[in-house]
Amino acid sequence: MAITFQYNKTSLQMLEKNLKMRVRTLPTIKSKESALRLEVKRSKDEIKQLNAQVEQQIAAYERMLALWGEFDTSLLSVKDVKMEVKKIAGVRIPVLKEVEYTTKPFSLFNTPKWYADGFKQLKDLAQVGIEAEFCAEKLRLLEYARKKTTQKVNLFEKVQIPGYEDAIRKIKRFMEDEENLSKSSQKIVKAKREREAQAAECVNE
Repeated sequence: MAITFQYNKTSLQMLEKNLKMRVRTLPTIKSKESALRLEVKRSKDEIKQLNAQVEQQIAAYERMLALWGEFDTSLLSVKDVKMEVKKIAGVRIPVLKEVEYTTKPFSLFNTPKWYADGFKQLKDLAQVGIEAEFCAEKLRLLEYARKKTTQKVNLFEKVQIPGYEDAIRKIKRFMEDEENLSKSSQKIVKAKREREAQAAECVNE
């Protein structure tokens, strides 16, 4: 990104202001990036744990596969998934609060005894599956924010700050050269006037 500027004091002041703002902001952005990296790592670990739990629940389900043929799956359904929004490292993240289920009435006398355990097992499987979905979404949002923050750090650190510093150096050098040139010109004019004054004195004598 090329920094546009003019060789004058106004442009120099504007560049110095922009540079100061970026230098002051950079540590905060870096701190946010570090926090996001840590949260991304935590989320990845959490997803691994939840996926392992899902596998365990599925394995437990499969061990009772013969019995599940007798189970009426219409008796249990997810009624509502309640969530809240929480800020993690400055990013708004949906967090699972509660899963509500609807259980249709059934006869305890006409159904197998294991139905009660079956309901619990299905709820556990649904719960951990929904938690895994929420965690995957959290990871996606955090990784996106981390990527954008890293891009901003790189933009400030590798492009804008060096660009502003270089532009400021060029303007200062130009202004110094202009000042030196002006001083030299003034000396030449002064010397010329002094010579002319001396010449005039000689003529008058």
